Amino acid sequence: MVDLILTTFDWVPETPRGYVRDIRVRWALEEAGLPYRVESTPFDARNAEHFAHQPFGQVPWLTDGDISIFESGAILLHLGGRSEALMPADPRRRSEAVEWLFAALNSVEMASLPWSLLALSGDTGDAPAWKRFDEFLKARLQHLEPVMAGREWLAGTFSVADILMADVLRFVDRFDGLAGHPACRGYVGRATARPSFVKAHADQMAHFAAATAYS
Repeated sequence: MVDLILTTFDWVPETPRGYVRDIRVRWALEEAGLPYRVESTPFDARNAEHFAHQPFGQVPWLTDGDISIFESGAILLHLGGRSEALMPADPRRRSEAVEWLFAALNSVEMASLPWSLLALSGDTGDAPAWKRFDEFLKARLQHLEPVMAGREWLAGTFSVADILMADVLRFVDRFDGLAGHPACRGYVGRATARPSFVKAHADQMAHFAAATAYS
């Protein structure tokens, strides 16, 4: 079997470490026990080859033989096709996993990412943009909370949908945005306690720390 190749940045500043989106792919690969190796692309000098794999100059991308895939959601769907540890075999459950994967990206992260970036910058309080995004995110979480209160995982068993949703929500939790949503917070705690996440997180932190030490 040809090893899968995960490409991420060689270095990032300290603030995003632990949250760079290659962690979603690392997590999935560890969960499924699929063999892979990690390669680096320069953070400061994004060249033509980088843009050929990822047209927005971001990371990660995954190489599977002669296939190159970018966008974390697309990569996780691809990996889900390779392992029942990531995608249920039952058609109904599989459909649930797919819809919740897209919900994580299109409904929750759409609200959570601008909120989190404003929280990171400190542009909160009475700022009009903060008020709008805070209301937007709270509305999304209000609808998500009873879903999380009624199930352990989104599609019955742990799947790529949970990797996406938990990673989106843990960035909100970084800024205490789940304080009023105990079911969502508990869900993040369950997901991030999995050995596959623990290893993926440690590996990402070590990857960027090694680059800092080398520089």
